[in-house]
Amino acid sequence: MKIPFVDQWRKKHGSTPIVVSGPGVEDNSGAEGVAELLSECELLRAQAEVAGVELDDSVASLAALDQLVPRWREDEDVLHWLGNDAGLYLGTIMVRHVAGAAWVIWPNGQPVVRLTSGREIDVVEAGHEWAESGAPELSQFYAEAAES
Repeated sequence: MKIPFVDQWRKKHGSTPIVVSGPGVEDNSGAEGVAELLSECELLRAQAEVAGVELDDSVASLAALDQLVPRWREDEDVLHWLGNDAGLYLGTIMVRHVAGAAWVIWPNGQPVVRLTSGREIDVVEAGHEWAESGAPELSQFYAEAAES
């Protein structure tokens, strides 16, 4: 996933990953904005709202998403963007609720979540898998990541 303004930011920081939230972020200029942008997930929030599911950025909301009827699978464009949004929403929940988790943007623009163990999770890939097949469930993926 490419985030255009990150290219400009990356020029200042070189080819190393950019930690935009979480512990150890010394230069917080713009970090809150990037984390906020990653948490928007407009398409996912709209789909959930139509289905009567409130996405309140809680861990419980992941289980509610897992229960949605996957009507989006019929539309390839929606499927792609919904997968991105689902992954970013999962990452947002992880960063907000897993101690020490942080957003990291790789030089190629790929956002991942770094856990205190050093493990980096490609949440966008997980979101795509969920949108396409329903597995792994977002709540299950969160629970497994929170344990590590």
